[in-house]
Amino acid sequence: MAEVKPDGAARADARGGDGVVVIGDVVDSRAVPDRAALHALLTDVLGRVGAGRSADLRLTVGDEYQGSVPSLGAATRLVLDLRLALLPAHDVRHGLGRGATAVLDPAARIEDGPGWWAARAAIDAVRGLEDRPATRGARTAYRAAEGCATPLDAALDAALLARDELVGRLDERSLSVLRGLLSGRTQREVATDLGITPSAVSQRVRDHGIGVVLHMTRWMEAMG
Repeated sequence: MAEVKPDGAARADARGGDGVVVIGDVVDSRAVPDRAALHALLTDVLGRVGAGRSADLRLTVGDEYQGSVPSLGAATRLVLDLRLALLPAHDVRHGLGRGATAVLDPAARIEDGPGWWAARAAIDAVRGLEDRPATRGARTAYRAAEGCATPLDAALDAALLARDELVGRLDERSLSVLRGLLSGRTQREVATDLGITPSAVSQRVRDHGIGVVLHMTRWMEAMG
């Protein structure tokens, strides 16, 4: 659903406030042969992961989705959960935006405002980074609307870029380890689930950067 900028009268009637917006889409989705299956998978993942993070996510046009999230910290965790739910079969990119939002038409679920424009600018920034060899592993960017920026915004954007790079390098087994540990399971429990030794899990956490991803994710999520 494209954001429609309202005229002055519509803006005056809108109801909303500051919020965090997520816009996402599937990387290289045009190469997916079974579009119907991809759509069904996205619908399931968005509903399941979104509900767990109190996020209102919905498919819009093609393979794009968007919605609102209670906080910036929750948004940083949400986009990781979504990515991990789809990897390794599919990868996704996300733009996070913070700023005022407004509901123009509740029945049609049409929303607008600087928060939405910031999220759109963020996902455009991700595509720009993907076009550069040095940052082609980028999958997430953050932008704040005018009046919402803080001195830490650039640091958050850098942390998201670094986490994307680490997650993008994980093989399927390490992705499973990361999912398990993020769910709150211990290394020993994850080892049992995967049928490998605890030492093998520990080695992956240490050598594959999983421990760094865990720490980064918890620190970002704690931003509130």
